[in-house]
Amino acid sequence: MNILVLNCGSSSIKYQLLDMKAQPVILAKGLVEKIGLPMGIFTHKPEGKEKLIIEQPIPDHVDGMDLILKALIDKKYGVIDSLNEINAVGHRIAHGGEYFSHSVLIDEDVKAKIKACSEIAPLHNPAHLKGITTMERLLPSVPQAAVFDTSFHQTLPPKAFIYGIPYEYYEKYGVRKYGFHGTSHKFVAEKACQILGWNIAEKKIITCHLGNGASITAIDKGKSVDTSMGFTPVAGVIMGTRCGDLDIGALLYICDKKQFTSLEAVRLTNKESGVYGISGVSSDFRELDAAVAEGNQRAQLAIEVFCYDVKKYIGSYAAVLNGVDLIVFTGGIGENNSIVREMVCNGLEYLGVDFDSNINQQARGVDRTLSKADSKVRVMTITTDEELVIATDTMELVKSIK
Repeated sequence: MNILVLNCGSSSIKYQLLDMKAQPVILAKGLVEKIGLPMGIFTHKPEGKEKLIIEQPIPDHVDGMDLILKALIDKKYGVIDSLNEINAVGHRIAHGGEYFSHSVLIDEDVKAKIKACSEIAPLHNPAHLKGITTMERLLPSVPQAAVFDTSFHQTLPPKAFIYGIPYEYYEKYGVRKYGFHGTSHKFVAEKACQILGWNIAEKKIITCHLGNGASITAIDKGKSVDTSMGFTPVAGVIMGTRCGDLDIGALLYICDKKQFTSLEAVRLTNKESGVYGISGVSSDFRELDAAVAEGNQRAQLAIEVFCYDVKKYIGSYAAVLNGVDLIVFTGGIGENNSIVREMVCNGLEYLGVDFDSNINQQARGVDRTLSKADSKVRVMTITTDEELVIATDTMELVKSIK
């Protein structure tokens, strides 16, 4: 079964076409960028073939999706002979609110609920809906599924998701912690337990998805019981350009001083803060590491603040779980940055972590145990694959209707 996985942003479409064999194979992947701008970019990477790059105006998502579908069946760059070989489409959906605790096949009711969540995810859900409706036009007979970033965290108890504000704002407007990166947290926790030969239903796990966006999750017996991101993905640890947890009074003070509108406050906390805001250099940890090597103290401070935040969440979630059996690092930083992993794990000896610095330095983009053999708490780096999760869920849903 061939599954097309789509992640539609406001001006972009990220995609993969997977052949879901016993060992799934990525047939092609790519990115449509700068949709609606004067000049767009389409990058298509077919497995075993030459990469295709097209620069041209891409007015809307329909045009972007049309480029993708034509490339998939192109005689030179294509990987399938006909669009009939696409058996289903799986969509990454940022926000499912309280409506969805698992992935679902898309129908009119599902679309209405995704639209209803657009008020609390205005930067994401409208774009996802564009992707869904576009595929309905271009591939009308192909089933589609929605896989939600928030669904894994629907097991959070009320004491973990309710904010300390008047309860009516939760009842009327749905203001609560939702959490994100759910597909990644669930995937790496299960994958790590499979590698270790553990039954996840017996374990206490803390997963650290560290990338430009970063979140930490406490998983008890396979269920998410707390997570660092909140009503929006801006909460929790500081990130590439997001501020993370911030005193609301400080934000109001800045807004008063600068006469910021709400949109300007959103830009400040989402696009201008985090390690980028502290360092003044970059949101990319590779560039921060290079700046540190040149003696840039603010870049060093940015990395220290990030690692300190992650460590604090690990400590607090160990308290929530009443102990921890496994700590997992994943995401672009978690999988590849040995310096960050070591800075986070140094000082966790009280939990039972016996970290192996030598193994850690060699581990990059692999599934690897980073703790010593007799460590009470296992530490691992696990490669995540959110596209595979989406494709797998989509395949299972489609099979269930046949």
